[in-house]
Amino acid sequence: MERREFLKATGLAAMAVPFAGLVQPKKHYVWMRPSLTRSDDEWARQFDQLKAAGFAGIIPEVYNGSSALWGSTRLPVRGPWLERAIPVAARAGLEVHAWMWCMPCLLPSVIRDHPDWYNVNAKGESAVNKPAYVDYYKFLDPAHPDVRVFVRDTVRELAAVPGLTGVHLDYIRHPDAILPSDLWAKYGIVQDKVYPPYDYGYTELSRNAFKSTHGVDPMTFKNPESQPEWLEYRLKTVVDLVNTFLVPAAKAGGKQISAAVFPGPSLARTMVRQDWGRFALDTFFPMLYHTFYQAGPEWVKQYTEEATRTVKAPVCSGLFIDPLSAADFTRTVEMALDGGAAGVSLFDLGALSDERRKLFARVAGR
Repeated sequence: MERREFLKATGLAAMAVPFAGLVQPKKHYVWMRPSLTRSDDEWARQFDQLKAAGFAGIIPEVYNGSSALWGSTRLPVRGPWLERAIPVAARAGLEVHAWMWCMPCLLPSVIRDHPDWYNVNAKGESAVNKPAYVDYYKFLDPAHPDVRVFVRDTVRELAAVPGLTGVHLDYIRHPDAILPSDLWAKYGIVQDKVYPPYDYGYTELSRNAFKSTHGVDPMTFKNPESQPEWLEYRLKTVVDLVNTFLVPAAKAGGKQISAAVFPGPSLARTMVRQDWGRFALDTFFPMLYHTFYQAGPEWVKQYTEEATRTVKAPVCSGLFIDPLSAADFTRTVEMALDGGAAGVSLFDLGALSDERRKLFARVAGR
């Protein structure tokens, strides 16, 4: 008797279909910053090692706000690394998701010709000439129509690269209103609440748009955090940029689209004005860097669970591995998987030592 007839005769056919595909294999990734000096053979050896350890793909940084690592016709090009790497990764059986910065823009031509494209804080200071925290925090305004087209066109250009699996968005948000607590000492600040120098979204364009709808200039708010409409306006500018401009651009090129996002999205809404639960992405990579929050591996499980409750798409927990001991590394990966993650993504390839790669192969294959 053929298998199909056996299942039908025993009544198991009806059970077979509903349960088919319910258990999906985990897919793991690693973020990486490419080197232009390494040979294809060197990359091939490393990609083979990643595949053997259980990784499904790589997420290389190919646009960092100042230069591109593919043959862009719009951006300054450091070298066509992506076109070289894709076939090497394909031979190893690895996906390639091109990691691009979205809001920070360090291009001299944009700084010179379009200062109005940049975000503004509650003190009226522009990120173009007084960025928060570090010099590269020259964030664009996600509400500006020309900025939306500019970022969309980068996604569109990447989506046209043959053999690329997907486009991976980073910094798709406003600047940090509140940094993770472990970073406060580094910058000599205490952020027990949102303070005006770090509270962004106050461009003239956004102030006028909000005033036309709500009758008040948000710059006059004494306590902006008590104004839910103003928070929602800023959240929605990012949501609209993603869903109306970036997702369609990736899909038009036949590519997947994902993003590195902040924990939550409960923390993300307050910390960086990012409501990624409303993003229409294929995969979400929440950056659950627990040591930044002075927390243990169980914190990773907590925020992985929140993420999986929030979105229907796969969640790959992003893990910062550099400071972790072997035991903490193993425990952190376990906590992400126990929290329901569809996989993990490690930051970054440079911190993935031989020891950690072997540990990962064991814990990921459990």
